[in-house]
Formats: sequence, C-alpha cells, structure tokens
Amino acid sequence: MKLGVGIGWRPEIDLTVEQLDVDFVEVVAENLHVGRLPESVLLLRERGLPVLPHAVSLSLGGAEPVDAARVAHLGALAEALDAPFVSDHVCFVRAGGLDSGHLMPLPRTRDALDVLVANVKAAQADLPVPLALENVAALLEWPDGELTEGQFLADLVERTDCLLLVDVANLYANARNVGTDVGRFLDEIPLERLAYVHVAGGEEHHGVYHDTHAHAVLPEVLDVLRQLRERIDPPGVLLERDDDYPADAELAGELAAIRAVLA
Repeated sequence: MKLGVGIGWRPEIDLTVEQLDVDFVEVVAENLHVGRLPESVLLLRERGLPVLPHAVSLSLGGAEPVDAARVAHLGALAEALDAPFVSDHVCFVRAGGLDSGHLMPLPRTRDALDVLVANVKAAQADLPVPLALENVAALLEWPDGELTEGQFLADLVERTDCLLLVDVANLYANARNVGTDVGRFLDEIPLERLAYVHVAGGEEHHGVYHDTHAHAVLPEVLDVLRQLRERIDPPGVLLERDDDYPADAELAGELAAIRAVLA
C-alpha cells in the first residue's frame, strides 16, 4: 500500500496537521478512545487520509503473556479508523508488575526470539488487520547476543509474517551508541515486508545520542533514509514529533526534506 509522506498526529498540533501537506497520519493508540475520537482525527479520515494506530504498550518482547485488553483496544481502534494495519515495537515495557515507561530493547538471543514470536502470534490472532513491528533505539547491548539486529528482525518476520516499521532515527541512534552497521542492517532485513518508515529528531549529550522526538531531524538521519531509499522505494515515510513543537513552517520544511530524499 502506497502511503506517501505523513506526520504523527498529536493533540498539541492538531490544527497544524490539518493544514500541512501530508498523505497520511499516525496516532498513538493508547491516547485515543474508540467511542470519542478527536474531531481532528475524524476530519482527516473523512478527507481520505489513512490513519494508522501505533501502540507503545503491548510489550511483545516481555516474558509475561500479552495483555488481551490492550490488543483488543488496538484492534477496535483499527476498525473504527478503517486502518490497513497497526503497529507496535520490538521491545518490552513491563516485567514483574512494573512498567519501565520506556521501550526496552530485547536481548538478541534465540530464546528471546522464541518469546517474542509467541507473543506476536498471540496478538496477531486477535487483531483484525496485519501487525507491523518497529526497531527501537538502544543505549546498550545485552550480553551474549546470538544474532545481529537485522538477523533478529528477519527471523521474526519469517516466523510470524509480520510487517516491519523501520525507524531510521532509531537505526542512526544505534549506529552511534552501540555500533550497529547501518548498511548491514538494511541488507539483512526483508525490505519487501516494509509497511512504512519513521523519521525523528534527537540530540547528543556527553557523547550519547538520544532519540528525543523533540528536536529537528539531523542530516545524518536523512542520510540513513537515503541509504534505505537506494534499496527500495518505501511505501510511506512519517515524521514523528512528540514535544517542543516548532513553528508550522519548520515542520513543513522537514516534510519537504523527506520528500526530497524520496524523489
């Protein structure tokens, strides 16, 4: 499905999103209620823009069973918005009754992959649309890894037939912080299963790059997008911004920069 160039819808910039030149939007699933969807989201849907629910709390990589209520909410939102698919992350966010408040990367072991696959299959069984899964940013590597990140994702796709949501900002962060080889990652993942792409901003603190979603998109992140574009014409590319929202013109400029890479 060809999506084009989009932006993450947030209530703080709802009027801005309505006026920007975008082809689709993404909404954070946990922030919406099926019975009282924001008027702005409904307006965009009425205009014919795809609205894609993006979850942050399924904790598909966790050792605990997937929360059926969270999956049901995501599925109901997909149906209410007529979404072609939904997404979450290759991560865990809960353990032992505690919530990390952060998308925690998984150990890249075959045992961890087995747990992830089982949870993804359980979620897929209860979702009315396909599920796309996103690579996350990491500040450290778990010890005793058996697979590269690309191999881990490729095996996940092979075993679950899920889609991939590639975040090039997270990939850049991992290249900076843990030495991920961007080219190898892009060569190892099954790009034919790509649903769409995330682009976001960040900044460096004391030699560590943080994927903040609150700063401008760096040229280096666009370079990673360019490397992906050299391999495939992505179905869609979406700009994420979650805080310190800039002027409308700045957001429009970042969307234009994305379009330039894709041209």
